Amino acid sequence: MCRNIKTLANFEPPATEDEVRASALQFVRKLSGTTRPTRANEAAFEHAVTEVAAAARQLLHALESSAAPRDREVERRKAQARAQRRYAQVRAPAV
Repeated sequence: MCRNIKTLANFEPPATEDEVRASALQFVRKLSGTTRPTRANEAAFEHAVTEVAAAARQLLHALESSAAPRDREVERRKAQARAQRRYAQVRAPAV
């Protein structure tokens, strides 16, 4: 689950609300050990996601960086290249 949590700081354009919420959701899922809460725990789960998202937004707004903002498209291509190398090694036929 944690592999889905993406770095959101120092990007141009800045992280969207959807990205922050998705990150918060993954974090709460990891902490709770479940991807879908029971009906009894649904309210607590949603409250936790909302609180974590708010904390994440505060953090992202407070962070300062002297580095130039990263380009989302460039980072996406780098991640694709890493994935291709990783999966090519796994799928290589045994000789």
